[in-house]
Amino acid sequence: MTSESDREKELEQRERILREREVELRLREMESNIHATDAAFHQTVKHQPENSQKPWMKKVILGGKLFVLGVVALVAVRIASVLAGFIIVAALGWMSYKLFLESKKTNL
Repeated sequence: MTSESDREKELEQRERILREREVELRLREMESNIHATDAAFHQTVKHQPENSQKPWMKKVILGGKLFVLGVVALVAVRIASVLAGFIIVAALGWMSYKLFLESKKTNL
């Protein structure tokens, strides 16, 4: 029995050594591929469409949109305040009419 276990241990050790050699060989191959002198070098260039706008132009357009949005908001607030004023004056007038000018009927 001890001979079988010794034999298994020896086989496991040989397998481990073989795996280590394979790993070392793969690492050497990868290292040689990395350090190859004839590696192709490609210069990259950022793609820019022909009719692309300049960055400052985009900022001007964005600023214009923001300005127009502000003007529209101010106009909407002014219209709403005038409309609210009309509604308040109309409500006060109606209440005044109901309280002071409408004739009271007396029950006989």
